[in-house]
Amino acid sequence: MEALGRHVIAEFYNCSPDKINNVSHVEKSMVKAAQLAGATIINVTFHHFSPFGISGVVVIEQSHLSIHTWPEYQFASIDLFTCGETINPWISFDHLKEEFGAEHVSSIELQRGQLHHLNRISLDAPNVRDYASKKSKHPTYNRNIWFTERNEDVALSLRHSGDILFSKKSPYQQVEIIDTYAYGKTLTLDGMIMTTEKDEYIYHEMISHVPLLSHPNPKNILIIGGGDGGVAREILRHESVNQVDMVEIDEVVIDASKKLLPKIASTLDDPKLKIHIQDGIEFVKNCSKDKYDVVIVDSTDPVGPAEGLFKTSFYNDVYRCLRSDGIMVTQSESPEFNTRVFKEIYGCYREIFGKNNVYCYLAFIPTYPSGMWSFSYCSKGTIHPVNDLDLKYANDFVIKHKLRYYNPEIHNSSFVLPNFVKELLSQKIPINNSKKVIASC
Repeated sequence: MEALGRHVIAEFYNCSPDKINNVSHVEKSMVKAAQLAGATIINVTFHHFSPFGISGVVVIEQSHLSIHTWPEYQFASIDLFTCGETINPWISFDHLKEEFGAEHVSSIELQRGQLHHLNRISLDAPNVRDYASKKSKHPTYNRNIWFTERNEDVALSLRHSGDILFSKKSPYQQVEIIDTYAYGKTLTLDGMIMTTEKDEYIYHEMISHVPLLSHPNPKNILIIGGGDGGVAREILRHESVNQVDMVEIDEVVIDASKKLLPKIASTLDDPKLKIHIQDGIEFVKNCSKDKYDVVIVDSTDPVGPAEGLFKTSFYNDVYRCLRSDGIMVTQSESPEFNTRVFKEIYGCYREIFGKNNVYCYLAFIPTYPSGMWSFSYCSKGTIHPVNDLDLKYANDFVIKHKLRYYNPEIHNSSFVLPNFVKELLSQKIPINNSKKVIASC
């Protein structure tokens, strides 16, 4: 060979979008491509970006293999650079074409470091040990595979094992569970983090115990969403509860959680819990009046199947379903990250429940955008979230159930808001005619 290296630049068209958006498949295919060509792998790093696209590189002793994918265009751009005469990049090329299901390709090979342009000089090599005889028959390498949830300006990345433990496209969304190193098994819906084994208790304790411990006698509870089972688990700790209706539109979420998140989904078979696989919007529309003491809306962000849960008509139906002293609690987005939706939500709630019966409280969840997350507390009657808390009972409840985040002090202090949140809530809510978020009240 009349050059130091061979560089193949390839473009793969009409690839399988599922294959080139699956970070585990892409990483394993790239590693196998390097191995088939006879390369020695040093390190691999791959990032999956929400909702589409993967970037990755396999660093080899003989240079590298890199890739970036655009699943929405069924396109992958691949760079294969090998040094010396022993590694054939076209072996890697053929393997990747098959693995990604590319229907047609374009490619070019460049010679890098052409020898007739170069002059070799003599360098004194340092004394190094001869590792050749000591090389393992099964060499290992650093493996870095990342899940990244991002928008145009902000991203959160979690390193994970590389194996997608669960992946299924339901009629509503892509449901996946990955095993992250920092936060354990993590449930994602359409590329957005819903819950993780490590910090799930924060969200589930705060959305559940704040309303149930301030209500004098919560017996009948409705959960909209909550297919992972965390809210049901916390609600069923309360002895006063007779029945819980959980309305989850996507049965795949429940199945995945039962299978791989058993600590979160531990009470999904409890006899007090009745699961309804249906649209929560239709359920409350057909719900009888004055049926529930507490309604908890455990929804995703206002996109996809949860879009209708952010509309006025839905909350009017929830209001009708509540008893005269009933409480509705919802997750109400991040005031820092989702400012517009946050403001619109509270404007809508105030129109329905009354300005003085809607309260905001906060919790801090590391894997949610900005870390600061808000919940709404809407009282149909006169129950006050702080004044009506029985401190002794709440404290005894915390000790009995060994809660990890919630306690009476946290309960009260969570309603103490930063000045910028107070300012957001005091602003006049603009009329929004968009059908994609909240319709104007």
